[in-house]
Amino acid sequence: MNQPAQQQEFPGSEQEMTPKPDHGEESYRGSGRLEGKFAVITGADSGIGKAVAIAYAREGADVLVSYLDEHEDAKETCRLVEEAGRRAVAVSGDLADPAHCREVIRRAVEEFGRIDVLVSNAAFQMDHPTLEEVPDEEWDRTLAVNLSAFFHLVKAALPHMHEGASIIGSSSVNSDMPSPTLIPYAATKAGIANMTASMAQSLAERGIRANSVAPGPVWTPLIPSTMPPEKVESFGEQVPMGRPGQPAELAPVYVLLASDEGSYISGARIAVTGGKPIL
Repeated sequence: MNQPAQQQEFPGSEQEMTPKPDHGEESYRGSGRLEGKFAVITGADSGIGKAVAIAYAREGADVLVSYLDEHEDAKETCRLVEEAGRRAVAVSGDLADPAHCREVIRRAVEEFGRIDVLVSNAAFQMDHPTLEEVPDEEWDRTLAVNLSAFFHLVKAALPHMHEGASIIGSSSVNSDMPSPTLIPYAATKAGIANMTASMAQSLAERGIRANSVAPGPVWTPLIPSTMPPEKVESFGEQVPMGRPGQPAELAPVYVLLASDEGSYISGARIAVTGGKPIL
């Protein structure tokens, strides 16, 4: 895959990307692995979250689609969930606000009655050549959206999760091989990996599993909306496969971790990196 240099305003839109990302719209085939489950997915309007929402719906789960303000993208995700014969609940708002995190969970419980799968996937990043160029408020926002929201979502969801439930955090290859131009983002992704490892131990006696997924470079709106055009053009070339991953290529791992087939997988950090190892 060769993507041209391009740039968007954050948070970006898949509609303006060239080429368009593949979320599995035409390729993902379900087999009932999540039949009857209820899932909350943040950042589900586009990118990895959208691919996971499509896969979960085609595997039999109803889905709450949490997103910031990308209404057209979120509407398309909901359409695809409903096309699969499942319920879609869209909730917009800023996860940097703990009250909104609680509102996302409240809506899920109101609509579904319980939560079987929580995927904390929404993220913010911005590329800066030096640490001094990172504004204080950007540091605070990155931690709030990427890491603190994970804490608030899980805390609110746990009373509504039962034995067999699954918590999945979207970490990153940056969690142990941090990019020097993504210092706040990398720190939060390490935190997510650490939090899930802790939760896997503390929640085991309740029968609730916690894992994280560590993607490498993936072609999502976050890339053209947070990186300079020349980095976008070469994005993904650094991994052994020589290209960025497509969101559809991440979805099967999230399905496994949400499914009953993953019943003994907890405390794991699964790399989906195009051949780049994680420590």
